[in-house]
Amino acid sequence: MDEIMDVLASAISYASRMGVEFAEIRIERTRFTRIELRDGVINVSSGIDYGAAVRVYANGSIGFAFTTRVSLDSLRRALEQAHALARAAPGKQTKPMLFDPAEDFYEHPVKRSIEDVPIDVKLKDVMELDKLVAEKDFVKSRFIVYNERSEERYYASTEERYLGEKRELVYLYASLFGAEAGVRGSAHITQGTIKGYTLWEKMSQEKAAGELLGRLQRQLRAKTPRAGNFPVVIAPEALGVFVHEAFGHLAEADLVEAGSALQGKKGQQVASSLVTIVDDPAVDDGFGTLRYDDEGVKTAKAVIVEKGIHRQIMTDRIHAALLDAKPTGNARAESFRYPPLVRMRNTLMLPGDHSVEELFEGIEFGYYIVSTAGGQTNIDGSFQVGVEEAYEIVNGEVGEPVRNLSIVGNTLETLLNIDAVAKDFGLFYGRCGKGQLVYVSDGGPHVRVRKMTVGGRE
Repeated sequence: MDEIMDVLASAISYASRMGVEFAEIRIERTRFTRIELRDGVINVSSGIDYGAAVRVYANGSIGFAFTTRVSLDSLRRALEQAHALARAAPGKQTKPMLFDPAEDFYEHPVKRSIEDVPIDVKLKDVMELDKLVAEKDFVKSRFIVYNERSEERYYASTEERYLGEKRELVYLYASLFGAEAGVRGSAHITQGTIKGYTLWEKMSQEKAAGELLGRLQRQLRAKTPRAGNFPVVIAPEALGVFVHEAFGHLAEADLVEAGSALQGKKGQQVASSLVTIVDDPAVDDGFGTLRYDDEGVKTAKAVIVEKGIHRQIMTDRIHAALLDAKPTGNARAESFRYPPLVRMRNTLMLPGDHSVEELFEGIEFGYYIVSTAGGQTNIDGSFQVGVEEAYEIVNGEVGEPVRNLSIVGNTLETLLNIDAVAKDFGLFYGRCGKGQLVYVSDGGPHVRVRKMTVGGRE
């Protein structure tokens, strides 16, 4: 680490002598392993991704360059290239918000490092899950991916900020496709951790297989839903997706600037008074748990909605300055090959006071949505989401499973229609695409929505 910091200090000194208004350098070293099983066929890959990203602000413009060679000479060349790009296209780009000098290095604690576990043990563990789900006749295709990453990030800027952070990340995605009696269906699960090789402690292979097979089998034997407006209870997994996809993107500063449904609504009621939504970088074992973002900004909780009132948006340096907003440290990049964008971290709806059972009381007929299966959301707040696992609610009880259900509506109207929030909580893991892929978490409790538009198909 000392050697990297010495190179960064020399490169930043060179940038200052170039006369730039602001410059930053981000060095990343990622060791990765991927184990993929597709219908039992194994594919294993691993490697190291190492390089540096450089950004320069000059003449009202930002230049970006990256290099896969981490040396003082290569960083100088990258700085010169970024500076030339900025000078070649003078504009009216807002100057990034600046911060005080700082020095810090943080290593996230792990229970058992992924680097201490042999690859044959990891392969055996993944194969055990594949063996368990392959035993059922109604399973026609299966796909399991195990990803692990050991990430080191180092940052320096002309503000004399010298920062470093190291963490491990493990992610499992498993999906099944099945058919029975002419009906087809699919099911998936995800799991993750940043605490080292603890994935199977959180979810054993038996539990993962049982959840996958049960979800798929219920789909294959489910009925088709009624179409119309009904009360809906949303489980934590589906709620997390809704909070992230349908609402969270609306609160990213670049999309707010572009005209999202939250533009101009700060201080206004946008949800039920029972609803509080945050993007929290300090959640225990979350994929978005970080001390610093990719612009060297100390991460802070963004309280997007507090008891129904819109309070904050998620920002990077530029949009914090442009919109006179509080810096939250939400700038993230897929790798050193990309400039950072405003991205979510751990986006959550906080628990309420009801028991889960109370949410179902008084519903003569409605739907219980457990997990989703893709969809489309727009910055005007409209959404259409496919549902993977759902059930009828009949006379306050969870009834038969339904398949091919979808929900459509407006995000803010849906949040305003929430009339009960349970005290339970679930955290979930995935990746978010916005031109770049980053690892994120989302979650929340069970909630009840007075009415949602439900569609179905044969």
